[in-house]
Amino acid sequence: MGRRYYCDYCERSFQDNMHNRKKHLNGVQHHRAKKAWYDYFRDSSAILCDEQAKKPCRKFLQKGICDFGPNCRFSHMSEDDLYNLKRQVDEERQRREDSEDRFMPGRTVEEWLSRREKKQSGLGAKGYEIDLKDKEDSEEGQPESDVPHQLLSIPDLPPSLLPPPPGGWRVKGNTEWG
Repeated sequence: MGRRYYCDYCERSFQDNMHNRKKHLNGVQHHRAKKAWYDYFRDSSAILCDEQAKKPCRKFLQKGICDFGPNCRFSHMSEDDLYNLKRQVDEERQRREDSEDRFMPGRTVEEWLSRREKKQSGLGAKGYEIDLKDKEDSEEGQPESDVPHQLLSIPDLPPSLLPPPPGGWRVKGNTEWG
């Protein structure tokens, strides 16, 4: 058996020769799978812009299903979906603006670390056993962020490396671990 070519977009393999590969790469199924892959990573503001430019799909509104699926040139989003998407775009924009306003341009990493050490030593024996309500109240009183500009200037950080939001993360009271 000869070499095989595996297409990551279509998740299928076939015998690797020039004719088969060219036929596959120019095929409609491959183009649809490739478009679906890249659409998965699109920015929500770009999706909103595209969906607002489209007219609603009559067949989808009447029957709840469309033969073209995601490849339909009409919009399959309801008014509620568009509203939620618009709200999500506004929240992302607000979050981006807040993160830009947080940093202090003249502060270095060393200054940030020394300030952080002072805060950590100020906690003393309490450690992390602070009531969430007290923590939120103390953080609301701080107009500036603890994180220096150099750490916020790195684009596309994963969520685990981003600093916490200004009010902290919301924790449900009845969460059980383990």
